[in-house]
This record gives sequence, structure tokens and C-alpha cells, in this order.
Amino acid sequence: MKFEKINAIVSGGVSGLGLATCERIVKAGGKVAMLDVSEQHGAEATKKLGANALFIKTDVSSEKDVNAAVEKAKSAFDSLQLAVNCAGILGAGRTLGREGPMATDFFAKVIQVNLIGSFNLIKAAANVMQHNAPNAEGERGVIVNTASVAAFEGQIGQAAYSASKGGVVGMTLPIAREFARFGIRVMTIAPGIFWTPMMAGMSEEVQKSLGAQVPFPSRLGKPEEYAQLVQQICESVMLNGTTIRLDGAIRMQPK
Repeated sequence: MKFEKINAIVSGGVSGLGLATCERIVKAGGKVAMLDVSEQHGAEATKKLGANALFIKTDVSSEKDVNAAVEKAKSAFDSLQLAVNCAGILGAGRTLGREGPMATDFFAKVIQVNLIGSFNLIKAAANVMQHNAPNAEGERGVIVNTASVAAFEGQIGQAAYSASKGGVVGMTLPIAREFARFGIRVMTIAPGIFWTPMMAGMSEEVQKSLGAQVPFPSRLGKPEEYAQLVQQICESVMLNGTTIRLDGAIRMQPK
């Protein structure tokens, strides 16, 4: 799938990994619909990216919201070839904490946003993509999800987060197999320790300490490197149905 001049939809698109992806899409001459809950950041991102970027306030955990956002993006761009799931919440908390067992509602919220939110966009975007005219390889669309190394080496306090990201990894292959008949590829990226707005709230000392845990390069990942991989996935037709770790060879310790 050619990345240049692509029509895309990106959840969590107004900050961090999502914003970097949107910037790369627009720079390549494409158009992008940015789905997020923050109107303030949405306005800032739209101003930064210009006329080829559309902000749609969307709660990805709401099927109704996501369906409406995808329909709005389709109407604005006429078609969609790329969907990227970047929306998510951290959801840190011990299963047995000082205040007692974790509330099931808290656990469910993390699953609802990170896992079900990703599924909501996958199915809504694919429903549009299946009607695209196929390219020479028979492709009609590409979907890229975001998991985490926590899906494989969850740390203490990450039970909810790891479960949600493990679910994203787990559904990648069966959905890719199902969508093969439509010519829609499905891939997942599992980032390691990346610089995101959540990291910005930490001290420089803590950021350096986290970066030093990465074997090579010994630093935090850059959102631009995530966006670069999205483009590479889009352009390489044999990448399908699997998860790529983007982590500098880090393997997380228990805590």
C-alpha cells in the first residue's frame, strides 16, 4: 500500500505516538482524521497540521462514537486506506493494593479503552475499507494496532494494562486471517519505553534512568520512530498478522 497521499484515521491522534503518525501522514501528502477526547489538544494539532488534518472528538470505548467518527472521516475523504490505533490509558494499580483489592470497574475500564476501543476502530474502519478498489496486490487497506512490551513482560501493578495489551496482540492474527479475503492487512506494534506526554511529567533523572534500561540504543524511543514503522508496515505487503516489538531489546523486570 502506497503511503503517499493516503487517507487515514488515527485514534489517540493528537499527542504522543498518534500525533507523530499523523504528522508523517500529512507530510507525505495524505489526509488524516484524528480521534481523541481532548478538544484542546485537538485544536492545537489541527492548527499545527493544517487543512489535511481533521479532529473528531471521540471516546474510543464507545462503539457509537467510533462508528460516527469513521463515517465522518469517510465523508470528508471519500475513502480510507489506513487505520492506526494509538488511543489508550495506562491503568496502573496493584491487584491487592494498600486500600484493598483492585476494583473490577477499574480493571474493566482499562480493557474497555485499550482493547475494546481498538476493536471498535478495527471493525468500523474495515467495514469502509472492504469497499475500496483493490491495488495491484489486491490490497484494500491496512490496520495497525498498538500493544506494548507489557503484553509480554507485564510488571507489578500492570495487571489491567498487560491484559488489555495482551488482548490486542491476541486478536491480531485471527482478524488478519479473517480480513485476508478483503485484502485488508492487520498488524500490531509493541513499543518499549517511549517518550510520550506521560513521560513528560517525570523528572529528567527518571527519564534518563528509564532510557538506560534499554540495551541499545540506551534512550527512550522517539514517537517519530513509531510513525516510521507504521509507514514501513503500510508499504510492505508481506507484513501481516503479527506483532513487531519496537523496544531496543529491552525485557522488562518485575518492577
